[in-house]
Amino acid sequence: MAGLWRSYQALMAKRPWTVQIITAGSLVGVGDVISQQLIERRGLANHSMRRTAKMMSIGFFFVGPVVGGWYKVLDSIVNGGTKSAALKKMLVDQVCFAPCFLGTFLGISGTLNGLSVEENVAKLKRDYTDALISNYYLWPAVQIANFYFIPLHHRLAVVQIVAVVWNSYLSWKANKL
Repeated sequence: MAGLWRSYQALMAKRPWTVQIITAGSLVGVGDVISQQLIERRGLANHSMRRTAKMMSIGFFFVGPVVGGWYKVLDSIVNGGTKSAALKKMLVDQVCFAPCFLGTFLGISGTLNGLSVEENVAKLKRDYTDALISNYYLWPAVQIANFYFIPLHHRLAVVQIVAVVWNSYLSWKANKL
């Protein structure tokens, strides 16, 4: 395990953006597998690889780049590593970023699932508020710790590890028709 961590660190030093994006996409995919197998109890025979691939693509092309970029912007808006700075970062993250990110994530998921604009809007109206409230149960505490203890280049990975559980929930929510 220590060797795997050292390899990850070396790759992060050489190609941080690429590693962050691959990590995000892979862990969104893991979240979907958990959703299908543990929450929905589909079993391997009924596992939708297509759905897992869609969720991974959201991770690779949306979650990884957007969240990774957001953390850089957030660090430029709120400087420092103090407890006060961590609290400010968490508040900006949860008030400004999280609501937009979550709505966009659910909208992209609906589009990739073939929903019409009207169906996607109806699904957002049905699921968004519940998902945002659920977000507020988990993420503020995680983000305060993340912003206070974790260096910028590891924040996306730390969040994505915690997000395996969150991604399982989001995958279930996004794919519940």
